[in-house]
Amino acid sequence: MFAVVEIKGFQYKIEENDTIKVSKLDCKENEKLEMDKVLFINENDETVIGNPYIDGAKIVCHKIKDEKGKKIEVMKFKRRKNYKRIQGHRQDYSLIKIEKIIRP
Repeated sequence: MFAVVEIKGFQYKIEENDTIKVSKLDCKENEKLEMDKVLFINENDETVIGNPYIDGAKIVCHKIKDEKGKKIEVMKFKRRKNYKRIQGHRQDYSLIKIEKIIRP
């Protein structure tokens, strides 16, 4: 059984007992979360498609921890003008573990 879920504007394909990395969530570690923006569920060749979401479907998960992603460098450069600017960025992520997918 798998589902497609929208979390903070991004869509993720999930299964039960999966651990996924999502954009940082504003909650404490080991806190249970219920998300009801389920777009698609497939179980034993039965599919349920939402319009845009499936009424009554939700996922139960808990947040494991927060972490930072890999550092990327952004560079602006103008040739022959003695101009170079380098800026770094690290995105914040949360690791969540999917416990259950509840069908309607």
